[in-house]
Amino acid sequence: MADSYVPHAFSDVDAHPDPVRLVDTLHRLRSEPFFVSYKRRLRDLLHARPGRRFLDVGAGTGDTVRELAAGTGAEAVACDLSRTMCAEMKRAGLRQVVVADSRRLPFEDAAFDGAWADRVLQHVEEPERALDEMLRVVRPGGRVVICDPDTATQALDIDDHRLAAKVLGLREGHGIRHGTFARRVPGLLTARGLLDVEVEPHTLLVRDKRTVDGTMGIRHWAGAFADRGRLSRAEARRFDTLLDDAIESGRFLYSVTYFLTSATLPADRG
Repeated sequence: MADSYVPHAFSDVDAHPDPVRLVDTLHRLRSEPFFVSYKRRLRDLLHARPGRRFLDVGAGTGDTVRELAAGTGAEAVACDLSRTMCAEMKRAGLRQVVVADSRRLPFEDAAFDGAWADRVLQHVEEPERALDEMLRVVRPGGRVVICDPDTATQALDIDDHRLAAKVLGLREGHGIRHGTFARRVPGLLTARGLLDVEVEPHTLLVRDKRTVDGTMGIRHWAGAFADRGRLSRAEARRFDTLLDDAIESGRFLYSVTYFLTSATLPADRG
């Protein structure tokens, strides 16, 4: 978020003190070149075409649902745990919107030709259960695509590498509910008998001040962990000062790798 960072915020959007901020965050991200690029690839991996029906699990503001339907002619259904997000999707004109917990999807078995979850399973309390639900509602031969960042791949350059590592470690262990689940997805899908399991790494690289301030919330990480007693106030102030110095000098760098995993359900499943 640009003006407020709350650990686990996207795990329960409706409980956030200002959920509209989270809606605005997603709207800002959708125009960033990195997100535009990997989302395009995500849609391609679904193999969508007219006459097929797909499910977006944790659809957020519904941008990918609209883009998939417009670009392929396929039918797309959006579901999200957050009533705030569902209201935003309906306000934007989406008709097939369902308030739903990803761990208990309100759809029949094999109801869809494919399903995807984009930056969702990292926030879910029981991500494996949500993954199994996605597999349940996809027909034999259908497609599943999962994308999440792996927070253990983060890199941050400020003039105190030990402090940078400490803040990134807190973000990995406490800022995101399941920050390294993305690396487990290929193995979980393989173990469940899926075919054509493929993984693509997509690395987000941030160097410019506008992105730091406007989309990633990096400026608020240290302060949030100090509020929770994970950092001292002196460490948080030092982090903020070094962050500003790095940005102004042009040396700042932050990166994290997203794993985009796709697979096909076996035709003889069940």
